[in-house]
Amino acid sequence: MKKFFDDFKKDIKFKSAGPGKKLTEDASKPAVAPSSSSSKQSRHAPSEGAQMAGAAALARIEQKQRPKVHTSQDAIRNQVKRELEAEAAALAEKENEVTAEGSKVKDAACLSVSGVYFTCPLTGATLTKSQREVHIKEAILMRFEEDDIEASVMMVHTFNKDREKVKAAVDIISKYVDNICKNPSEEKYRKIKVSNKVFQEKVSPVEGSREFLQAVGFISVMLPVEAQEEEEEFLVLPEQSDDALELMKERRDRLQRGEPVRAQLDRQPQAFRPSPNAQRFELPPEFYNLSAEELKKEQQQRTELVEKNAMLRTKAMREREEQRERRKYNYTLLRVRLPDGNLLQATFYAWDRLPALFEFVRESLMDGWQPFELIAPGGQKLQESEEVTLVECNLVPAALLTFAWDAAVQADIAAAGGKSSAALLKPELLERIQTLS
Repeated sequence: MKKFFDDFKKDIKFKSAGPGKKLTEDASKPAVAPSSSSSKQSRHAPSEGAQMAGAAALARIEQKQRPKVHTSQDAIRNQVKRELEAEAAALAEKENEVTAEGSKVKDAACLSVSGVYFTCPLTGATLTKSQREVHIKEAILMRFEEDDIEASVMMVHTFNKDREKVKAAVDIISKYVDNICKNPSEEKYRKIKVSNKVFQEKVSPVEGSREFLQAVGFISVMLPVEAQEEEEEFLVLPEQSDDALELMKERRDRLQRGEPVRAQLDRQPQAFRPSPNAQRFELPPEFYNLSAEELKKEQQQRTELVEKNAMLRTKAMREREEQRERRKYNYTLLRVRLPDGNLLQATFYAWDRLPALFEFVRESLMDGWQPFELIAPGGQKLQESEEVTLVECNLVPAALLTFAWDAAVQADIAAAGGKSSAALLKPELLERIQTLS
């Protein structure tokens, strides 16, 4: 039989491959009968019936079911990493296109800040907006080498956007652990059928859930199922000691307390020398919710309509218009003019609250322990104790604030013969001080 198949294949090759042609074989179809040109060859082709029988046999061999291969979690994570790298490349290309488009609106050399940046809490790397998500996911995958429990908890809470689905999966996994701890000797609680409806619908779709189960000790095993010919995959936990069960409870608690890993906004603190341009701001496209082209169009329209509408709008109408304008911004660039004339600049979220602003300024000062005041444009004194957003204080998309020490405290210091530091800002800021263009 093997010799027949070998002759059959040779005959197909002999008849199909001609000068300059690519060899093709189709085992699912009967071979074509010999042509008049091929009949001149010294070899004789098998009969048509033999060819059809051989083709059918080859088709059966090719279609024979192969053994099921179970992909390891390391292979899955490697695949995820490759996908993340491809996603990062695509996002970087898109970001470059946006930046190029934005440069048509504003010259990059004239911008008050080069862009919006973030810091990865796991690696400390500085990232652009498009890089942050991919970088954090890669950092979490690398964490499996050090602490697979921590990494899987991070994965569950970070890789999945739907918080309700995450909660449902965490609740079910917690129930698995609770049942095992209450019934440690009962095997049925230590076996999870992967094809189970609840597992498939609630647990399996949540990235990181299977990694967590494996991290606490579950292993993948193919087991026979009653009234079925084929085996099925189960996640099985070997019987645990009392100490191991206590450790499982602690790991369950870590899963329940988990939080998403998010990149933190890099405020890009920068000191500037005294400048008459302190109130001039040129913001990059990343500060806006709109595209650069949309912004350019809106700027033109506002310029044309500002005088026409100024006399017709009521105060309430103007306030509503200002609120709509401020919602176009995700971030705000704030400068603080210090008593010595130097400027302190930083980037904030538009929805950051006043305590965050005061905390940043305090951490930038040599004598941050002393009480101080921040005065907004128009003379409004900002209150650190008020939990109001920067957008609500009309500090979006940019603003120049005035810094002042608390007068009463300064008087007490002077009366006691004390002196404040000659330099207001910390050395690390003064070492990088620049001139505002």
